[in-house]
Amino acid sequence: MKFATKAIHEGYVADPLTGAIMPPIYMTSTFVQEAPGQTKGYDYTRSNNPNFTILEKIIASLEVAQHATVFSSGLGALTAMCGMLSQGDRVVAIEGMYGGTYRLFNSVFNRFGIQFEQIKEPRVDLLENVLASKPKWLLFETPTNPLLDVYDIEVCAKVAKRHGVTVVIDNTFATPYSQNPLSLGTDMVWHSTTKYMGGHSDVIGGVVATNNSLFKEKLDFMRLAMGLNPSPFDTWLVTRGIKTLALRMEKHQQNALLIAQYLERHPKVAKVYYPGLTSHPHHLIAKKQMRGFGGIVSAEFNLSLALSKKLITSLKLFSLAESLGGVESLVCHPASMTHASIPSTERCRINLNDGLIRFSVGIEDASDLIDDLDLALQII
Repeated sequence: MKFATKAIHEGYVADPLTGAIMPPIYMTSTFVQEAPGQTKGYDYTRSNNPNFTILEKIIASLEVAQHATVFSSGLGALTAMCGMLSQGDRVVAIEGMYGGTYRLFNSVFNRFGIQFEQIKEPRVDLLENVLASKPKWLLFETPTNPLLDVYDIEVCAKVAKRHGVTVVIDNTFATPYSQNPLSLGTDMVWHSTTKYMGGHSDVIGGVVATNNSLFKEKLDFMRLAMGLNPSPFDTWLVTRGIKTLALRMEKHQQNALLIAQYLERHPKVAKVYYPGLTSHPHHLIAKKQMRGFGGIVSAEFNLSLALSKKLITSLKLFSLAESLGGVESLVCHPASMTHASIPSTERCRINLNDGLIRFSVGIEDASDLIDDLDLALQII
């Protein structure tokens, strides 16, 4: 089956008792046991729940994975993976991680002896030198947040494999509709299902997909032991959202390209970051490993900080808000919002400047979105 078909039909068959085409919400904390230890596959929702199983089957199929484990959030998923690390383990990350990922390692897990370091770019010679010291993980996301750099997943994975390093990738921006990192050699892929998978800004969730059965066993244990489970209703909402993921991503991507092209021509814009533009420095890598270029566009404006903030508060259809990936268009100022947890000196070093604005382009009519941008840019 192709992607759109799998998104609708995997994971669940109509209820044999009632014929319900959508799964019920198994809103229960516990399950009756026939005898101690004799269950029908479920005993306690912190451990597992039928709604978890349904969503895991769908996401595993879409990510071309054997296994998936759902969690309470994207950071909950990363916390579970970090629970698999030991004191003294090193994690090497390629710059461009979500601010919450940076915060989790540098403000929480460093106190437990997990070492976190970043490298600027994944050149093969640099990767060879860094990974020769045998860190536990190579961690990155592509496209990056919010500068939308694109890293060659297959090349990074091959270098890591030569040194026995586990490759972990955040695939939230691309989604499995556009990119399947496991098929390119990575070991674990995780998502904030809050974003495109849910797609309607009404749920918080996360997931890890893998082909490694031992990792799956450990992830399930971490969910149970650390209390990182989602609610049955939340997983039901993501299951519902995924059914339209293919349709939504097509529109997100069409609109994002039009917005990027409009901004690239505008005199008040210094630089546009979108991998679908031929001017993007990593456009050819993106074409090689992605089936689409996503719905996020970032731009550096020729404006002062005060005028940049005035711009984003003057927009009518782009709502000023955290998060991304919903059907509605959002705008944010990364330096003061999504990446505020990164020290200002570090933000400047990685070119995350005060004039940078990130757009999560929704599925509205593109001409209306461009008119909204045009009017706001005229009045500042």
